[in-house]
Amino acid sequence: MDIVIYIVIAVVALAAGAGIALAVTRKNAKSAANSILEKAKLEAEVLKNNEVIKGKEQGLQIKSEAEKQANARLAKVQASEAKQKQREIQLNQQQGELQRKKNENEEQKRALENQNALLDDRRKEIDKMEKSVRDTLEHVSGLSAEEAKKKLIESLKDEAKTAAASYINDIMDDAKLTANKEAKKIVVETIQRVATETAIENAVTVFHIDNDDIKGRIIGREGRNIRALEAATGVEVIVDDTPEAIVLSGFDPVRREIARLALHQLVADGRIHPARIEEVVAKVKKQVEDEIIETGKRTAIDMGIHGLHPELIRLIGKMKYRSSYGQNLLQHSRETANLCAIMASELGLNPKKARRAGLLHDIGKVPDDEPELPHAILGMKLAEKYKEKPDICNAIGAHHDEQEATSMYAPIVQVCDAISGARPGARREVVEAYIKRLNDLEHLALSYPGVIKTYAIQAGRELRVIVGADKISDAETEKLSNEIAQKIQDEMTYPGQVRITVIRETRAVSFAK
Repeated sequence: MDIVIYIVIAVVALAAGAGIALAVTRKNAKSAANSILEKAKLEAEVLKNNEVIKGKEQGLQIKSEAEKQANARLAKVQASEAKQKQREIQLNQQQGELQRKKNENEEQKRALENQNALLDDRRKEIDKMEKSVRDTLEHVSGLSAEEAKKKLIESLKDEAKTAAASYINDIMDDAKLTANKEAKKIVVETIQRVATETAIENAVTVFHIDNDDIKGRIIGREGRNIRALEAATGVEVIVDDTPEAIVLSGFDPVRREIARLALHQLVADGRIHPARIEEVVAKVKKQVEDEIIETGKRTAIDMGIHGLHPELIRLIGKMKYRSSYGQNLLQHSRETANLCAIMASELGLNPKKARRAGLLHDIGKVPDDEPELPHAILGMKLAEKYKEKPDICNAIGAHHDEQEATSMYAPIVQVCDAISGARPGARREVVEAYIKRLNDLEHLALSYPGVIKTYAIQAGRELRVIVGADKISDAETEKLSNEIAQKIQDEMTYPGQVRITVIRETRAVSFAK
């Protein structure tokens, strides 16, 4: 029982302690909350004051900026007013000057009118004096003016007949003395005209078409197709009123052949536009290069020549598209080779070596580059480079006496070259000089930095120079054109004038993958 009483007392005591503790805790919490609230109020007041200060500062800054802008606008307005006043002053001055000139013109006009009046008066006086003098002369001579005029004309006719007969006799005597000279001059001029026509025939290729409707497609919208074809091949494409024909003009027969084949493929395919033109021209160039190699191989087989270096075979094939003084270079070389073999057999020498030397003697005329060397020396160096025997190399280099002959094959090649070129109708010197001049034109322009391609067209009357857009600016193209023109004028001899056209084209290429 006592234990129960103790337990109850203990429980009561614990409950009383818990109540006292709870009361104390509530009082302390209320005090802490009041403290936190006071502190928050103070901080809020400080933040408020700071924001008010910042707002005032921003307002002052905005006001300062507005004042600056207003001052700047005021300065602009004042400057504009000053300019306007200056313009008004200038206009007033110009107006005054115009008024002064107008007054001067009026004074000059009045002076001219007075002078005209004086001239009219003097003219009337002169007419009166002339009539008086005529009347006096008629009275003294006893002849009227018409009668005197007739007599004067008769006397002048007689004098003119006598002078004309004397002049005709002098002309006849002079003609007899200079007849031979004049006849030679007429013959020479006739030959020159014929040679010019021949040169033109050797510089053009006629491309035949089925109907004239194709010409419009070849020209393209605003001429873009024909320009793309000319730029890609370096050949001038002439589309005129000639029925069912297009003329390809260019001194380089390889370029003309590429243009002809490309045009044939484009017309057959039907798709003609700049991108397709470039694609077909690139493809045809590869075909022509393969044809050149095939021609070289076939020529070597036909001539019974073996063991030639592939590069020499390619150079032999290029001869098909070159001419020497109007004579096809490959035919000339084959003819020379056969003559060399016959002559060597007659002299007891090796005909195969002679034929080899004869076939290769003009390879210096078809190099890939154009060094400043005679073609005989250049051909000898090419033969040495591609491991031809020394006597063959010497025969090539000595066939124009530019190298000392050290073998019997050299004079044989020289003589047979002369025989092939000297036969009647074999060569036309005008054509060779014409082609050399156009080659010199192209290589002269190609020597300038930034130049990618050069094409001599229109029989050498125009030189088109294509430059890289990344190397030369638009402003520099005009300077380059002037420099090339000046250099051509200083260093070359040519008939008429040469037009230099510099083309700068920018292309952007991307690939969708």
